[in-house]
Formats: sequence, structure tokens, C-alpha cells
Amino acid sequence: MRFWLLAWISRLILLLPLNAAELASTNRFEPEVLKFEALDRRVPPPPRPILFVGSSSIRLWTNLPASIQNRPVLNRGFGGSRFKDLLRFFNRVVLPYGPSVVVVYEGDNDLADGQTPAEIAQDLAVFLERAETELRGTSILLLTVKPSPSRVHLLEAQSEFNRRLKILAQSRQHVRVIDVASPLLDSQGKPDPRFFAADRLHLNAEGYEAWRKPVFDAIELSLKR
Repeated sequence: MRFWLLAWISRLILLLPLNAAELASTNRFEPEVLKFEALDRRVPPPPRPILFVGSSSIRLWTNLPASIQNRPVLNRGFGGSRFKDLLRFFNRVVLPYGPSVVVVYEGDNDLADGQTPAEIAQDLAVFLERAETELRGTSILLLTVKPSPSRVHLLEAQSEFNRRLKILAQSRQHVRVIDVASPLLDSQGKPDPRFFAADRLHLNAEGYEAWRKPVFDAIELSLKR
């Protein structure tokens, strides 16, 4: 009963009128989503791809095909996005691809925008309910929010949100959390600058290399189930 009720509520939310801030956010990402759709018309995506979605940490992972060896990978990250944006574009950047695995990185910008871990977890719960309803049996891999030198003031909130990620995943058969935060910490438990680009927020090549193995291993495990 709870499952169907939450699924119905998630659809209702998407039909509600947008307020000014939500409308601006939707319009902001519309050009990127249109580019995805144009690209799909020119180059049809592979069937049942491993779909990566989320904010700029996904968008900037430009060597994904090489990192996820011999697997059909599709990158549909759009920079600056939050869980609310991913929900708004679910029907266009997730659902059409019929993915075998969905790898999600969101929450970083949500926290930076002032949302609490509890508020973001509510958006994540709606996303998971939609995925379970409309992509039955698809594995969902949730990447933990990364620590970064430019957002060190959010470390406590990031840890709290990552804890909530794990709680939400525990009760769901096809959902797993991948810890991509710990590999980026130094011996003092602080973000290690050597993994970050000059802006001290986004990952550099070494940072993505630190992500590669835990993400690849989790994908391989999901595909064997």
C-alpha cells in the first residue's frame, strides 16, 4: 500500500504548478536536456545501458567508457543539478533509456544551496519510488556526496546525508550505496587537495581514478545478480 501511495504522490508532485524558483531551475537545464535528445536522434544510445546521471561530477567524468571497461555506458549528467532537477527530467534523462543500471550522483549542490540532509533525503525517496515503479528490477547505485576543499564547511552535513543514503538503501533490494567519499580523504579525515581541480570543488583525473574501482566493482556486482 505504501509503495503505490508514494508512487502516486511522486506523479502528483510533478503535475503541480512550478513556483518561480522551480521554473527558473527547469528552464536552466532545458537546453542541456534538448542536446541529449538531439544526440540520441543522431546516435541512438545502446540498449540497456549503464546510465550515469547527476550533477557536474558525473558530467565531467569524460572518460567513463574507458573507466567502465567493455560496458555500454551513457553519461547524462547535467552540471549544477540537484535531486529536484533530476526528478523534473526523470521522464527525459532516465526513463527513455531502459537502463540496466543507474548510477546517481546528487546531493552535493543541494547541500550547498542550503537544503538539509533530511529535505534532500525526501527528494531521494521520491526518486527511488519512481525508479522502483517505472524501472522494475533495475539496479540503482547511489554515490555518496564527495568531500571537497571548497565545501569543507559542509562536511558534517555531507556525512549526515550519506548516512541517510545508506538507510534508504537498506530496505530496497535493488539499491546500493557506493562510498566514493572516503577515497578522497587524507590521513586527517579532510579532503585531499591532490584529487581536486584548481577550483577545489571538482575532481581531477586522479580523483576520478580514485572513484573508478569502487564504481566499476559495484556495477559488475549488480550485473551479475
